[in-house]
Amino acid sequence: MIYIIITIIVVLILIAAFITYKMAFYSPVGKQNDLYNLPSGSQYLPYNEIMKSMIDNIASIEYEEVEIKSFDGLKLKGKYYHVCDGAPLAICFHGYRSNAVRDFSGGAVSLMNSSHNVLLVDERGQGESQGHTITFGIKERKDCLKWCEYSIERFGKDTKIILYGISMGGATVLMASELDLPKNVVGIAADCPYSSPKEIICHVLKHMKLPATLLYPILWLGALIFGGFMLNSATAVDAVKNAKVPIMIIHGEADKFVPCDMSRKIYAANNKIKLYTFKNAAHGMSYVVDKQRYESLISEFEKEL
Repeated sequence: MIYIIITIIVVLILIAAFITYKMAFYSPVGKQNDLYNLPSGSQYLPYNEIMKSMIDNIASIEYEEVEIKSFDGLKLKGKYYHVCDGAPLAICFHGYRSNAVRDFSGGAVSLMNSSHNVLLVDERGQGESQGHTITFGIKERKDCLKWCEYSIERFGKDTKIILYGISMGGATVLMASELDLPKNVVGIAADCPYSSPKEIICHVLKHMKLPATLLYPILWLGALIFGGFMLNSATAVDAVKNAKVPIMIIHGEADKFVPCDMSRKIYAANNKIKLYTFKNAAHGMSYVVDKQRYESLISEFEKEL
C-alpha cells in the first residue's frame, strides 16, 4: 500500500510540474508575434497611440533577416538594420513572451538615428527562433554570447558592441555580463530587469495570490525535467558582481510587474553600475514617459565607453 501511495504522489507531482512548465516556460507561437498586442491596463492606455505610432515607424524600416545556431543547436533569428559601415552595433534583447520590434520600437529607431547599426534578436522559443522553452535568461545569456561572436565574425574585429535588454532581455544581458564576452562588448544597458528568475516568479505568483513557497519548487522541477534547465543556475545579482564591462540600468518607479527594487538590488551588488529611475513609468515605459531624458542617459553612458 505504501508503494502505491508513493507512486500516486510522484505521479501527481510530475503532473503538477508539467502543468506549471506549460504555464510559465512553454512558448507557443501566437500573440507574441503580433506587433500591436500592447499591454492593457490604466498605466498603459494613455500611451497606446504613441506606442502604435512608434511601431508603425519601425515596421516601415527595411532590415535584413539574419540567423545563427545556438550553443545547443537551435536556429535563432534576428533583424539587422544597417545604418553605416563601421558604426557601433546595438544588439537588443526583448522581454518575456514578447518581440524585439515592439519592445524596441522607440529605442531601436533612436539608436539608428544616433548612427548605430541595430540587431533585434528573436530570443529562443519566441518570434521566428526555434525552441519552445523560455528559460528566463539561463540559456538566453549563452545565446547572447553567440550573437556577439556572430557579429564580430561578420562585421569585423574592430566592431564596437553594446548590449541592450528590456525586462527579461535586461536580465539576460546582465546575466551574460559574467560570461567570457568578447572585448568588443564595451557596455551593457538594461531596462527594468529582474534580479533573479526565482524572485520574479515568486513576485508574480504572489501578485496572482498564489502560494509562491509551495509552487516555486514545482516550477523549478518542471523547468528541470521538461525544460532542461535549472532556474537557480544564474541570477543578474550574482552575474554583475563579476561584470567586466560598464553597466547602466533604467527602471520605472511605477513598475508593478518587475518592481524597481529589483534593479536597486542589482545595483547594490556592484557600485560601479549606473542606476536611473523614472517616476510614473510602468513596466518598460520609461522611454515613452520621458523620451528626452532616456535618450540623454543612453548618450551620456555611451560617451564613457
